[in-house]
Amino acid sequence: MVQAVQRAVQILRELASTGPRLGVTELADRLGVAKPTVHALLRTLEAEGLVVQDRDSSKYQLGPDLVQLGNAYLDTQELRTRSLTWADQLANRTNEAVWVAVLTGDHVLVVHHAFRPEGAVQILEVGARIPWSTCALGKAVVAFLPGGERQRLLAAEPAVLTGASITDQEELAGQLKEVLRTGYAVEDQESAIGDAGIASPVFDRSGEVVGALGIVGPVERLLNESARQELAVAVRETARNLSRDLGAPRGTAARTAMT
Repeated sequence: MVQAVQRAVQILRELASTGPRLGVTELADRLGVAKPTVHALLRTLEAEGLVVQDRDSSKYQLGPDLVQLGNAYLDTQELRTRSLTWADQLANRTNEAVWVAVLTGDHVLVVHHAFRPEGAVQILEVGARIPWSTCALGKAVVAFLPGGERQRLLAAEPAVLTGASITDQEELAGQLKEVLRTGYAVEDQESAIGDAGIASPVFDRSGEVVGALGIVGPVERLLNESARQELAVAVRETARNLSRDLGAPRGTAARTAMT
């Protein structure tokens, strides 16, 4: 690995996760790097538009060119491109917001968000990163990963976002087995109090899981006994159709219809 590049990436991640503004000394302490080195990296990132310096505080924050890079990634993300129509259809069918996500490390990244058709003001969540174990989208993906990769993620200490976040690894493993059986995953207030999710995996032409599609909304609306099964069927069917659109073999997509 090229150390200078690695440190530059670490600076961007620090600004993204603990910002919005950090000074040279703060970043040097966080990275364990000399201040002159951090200053040189910041000046280079600033020249490329990846960070900007606040005139009043002299601290740094993320720059506008990162938006262009992020949008370029989304524009070339086949799952997102293919999911646009299917997500809108699912939102209209369920009257709930729909998220599409991919797994990056031990988090899922939301690459598309279809708003709830009839709702109050909503915040676009594209770009949100959520620990896999705290959301239905993450569980839907991890359940269908190759055994070694799934076990590696299960072996790590689970993230805790709320009091309902699952911290027992055996319980998480049991949930993943249930996802394999039913073809969908459920989240019950594990990433945000009052919110729930139902998601199913999406497969590509190689038959491998490439992401997940699911609905998110108030727990009393998604997980009440009268609606939960109907919503799960809608999510599972839409994920299966999206998988077929991506070229997934019929036998692979059929796994999401297991009962």
